[in-house]
Amino acid sequence: MTRRGQIRIGTSGWRYARWRGDFYPVGLRQRDELGHLAQRVNTLELNGSFYSLQRPDSFRAWAASTPDDFIFAVKGGRYITHLRKLVDVETALANHCASGILALGTGLGPTLWQLPARLAFDAAQLETFLALLPRTAQDVADLAARHDDKVPQARALTRLAPGVDPRTPVRHALEPRHESFANPRASELLSRYAVALVESDSAGTWPRFEAVTSDFGYVRLHGETTLYSGGYCEGSLDRWATKLGAWAAEGRDAYVYFDNDADGRAPYDAVALLARVRELPAVER
Repeated sequence: MTRRGQIRIGTSGWRYARWRGDFYPVGLRQRDELGHLAQRVNTLELNGSFYSLQRPDSFRAWAASTPDDFIFAVKGGRYITHLRKLVDVETALANHCASGILALGTGLGPTLWQLPARLAFDAAQLETFLALLPRTAQDVADLAARHDDKVPQARALTRLAPGVDPRTPVRHALEPRHESFANPRASELLSRYAVALVESDSAGTWPRFEAVTSDFGYVRLHGETTLYSGGYCEGSLDRWATKLGAWAAEGRDAYVYFDNDADGRAPYDAVALLARVRELPAVER
């Protein structure tokens, strides 16, 4: 019998002033915002790691603020994707792994690699990068041990958290923003390395790719009619719930993150979509 996939829905980030006094009740301490959100969704995309290397204590605090079964997706650093453009990044990957992601323990979900819009598909460049990505929890620890002084030894984390099986698979998702990634060769490479091709809804700003390249799907909802703003209508949420239910029936897990945060709609849309998913029959969630 086919295993039903798990559906995880949340937001991209959680520290937004616009949410305070709205989704976050008046008087809620900023330190309690993540816990408030985590009681209403079952995953979160950490995007601070895109801008700079984080610290193990931060990852530990985030994990401690959420339920035991909560999952974090971690956004890979822009130094790797935007500055180095995936080239000669083994040490940078080691630094990412050593920065503290292992502190998430069993809550470590997929790593998102968002590419710049001008970066076109190059088969050799992409395959070299994909071959470097860690595939298991132990691979993450082994790669973390090769960090350089950008992650000082005193705050590098290179050991698995207690209770984490070294053989636990580690997932990756790629969000290209250049139309050349529609090339079937790109999908073939991603499939070979079991990396999910992100389905990105960006109000037409960037191409939308729907090729299946892994045993899980990764969706980023940047805005239905306006990039980063506005909410998703009920009809759209119904359609997404149906689509996610079909993925689950096929045995595919799903990670969905709302990024329409400018008007404060992201957490409401995430909660609404999760409620619809929970009405689906026999969906693991």
